[in-house]
Parts: sequence; structure tokens; C-alpha cells
Amino acid sequence: MTTKLKLSTIPDDKPVKVTVELPADVHRDLVAYAEVMARDSNQATPEPARLIAPMLQRFMATDRAFARLRKSRRQTP
Repeated sequence: MTTKLKLSTIPDDKPVKVTVELPADVHRDLVAYAEVMARDSNQATPEPARLIAPMLQRFMATDRAFARLRKSRRQTP
């Protein structure tokens, strides 16, 4: 069954701001990750929130089950 939504697509032309609440331990890990990145690259420590998008992109890019599902949905008219 297909649901008829009022919106069909969202243009992918600019960043989308999303507000999320993270558990404190996840935030601490993001801070620690940013610090390690800065130390290893000899650059300034990035804002922890800036790590979230690349981490999500990497996670989705390496999730084989997601890739299979996405591929099968693209092939279905």
C-alpha cells in the first residue's frame, strides 16, 4: 500500500538544520573523538556537532543491509 503524502520530495539544494538531543555519554564521546582528530591532524578541535553528519554518512555508506534495500527500491518503479 502506498501512502499519499502532501509532500513528495524535498529539494536537496541546501543543508537542513536538524535539532537532536543526545545522551550525555554520546556527547562526551563526540567531544573525545573531536579531540583525538585534532591531536592526530595537528589542527584545531572541530565542534563535536560537525562530526555527526560525516559519521552518519559513513555509517549509512557501510551498512550493507541499507545499501541492498536502497538499491532494490531504486529498481522498483
